[in-house]
Amino acid sequence: MLATSKAISGFSTDDVARSRAFYGEVLGLNVSKRDGLLKLHLGGGTTVVIYPKPNHAPASFTVLNFPVPDVDAAVDGLTGRGVRFEIYDMPGLKTDAKGIMRGNGPTIAWFKDPAGNILSVIDQMATLDA
Repeated sequence: MLATSKAISGFSTDDVARSRAFYGEVLGLNVSKRDGLLKLHLGGGTTVVIYPKPNHAPASFTVLNFPVPDVDAAVDGLTGRGVRFEIYDMPGLKTDAKGIMRGNGPTIAWFKDPAGNILSVIDQMATLDA
């Protein structure tokens, strides 16, 4: 029954207008708003819904990964647009001064949206089907 459904994913925000500005203007994504919901129109025809939630709590995990050909270039470009990358220094999870984790799985860098949800840029080679 659901095998042929074109599923979508979603997560919450505490401020749809602020999220729209971040995803549309800072990240440069194609966004639209309908019925109070923000829709991100991503590559490959994927749609992600961001919905308002009065008691929103940021996700404690990565809600959206953006595969990129060059994580360093993506981090530099987004940093220039005001995005701040997370710095981690924990056992098994260490990033460099730019916020990039290297050599412990795929090269990846995490950042947060205005609602505190965790996003990443990740080496696209790690996301390709084998």
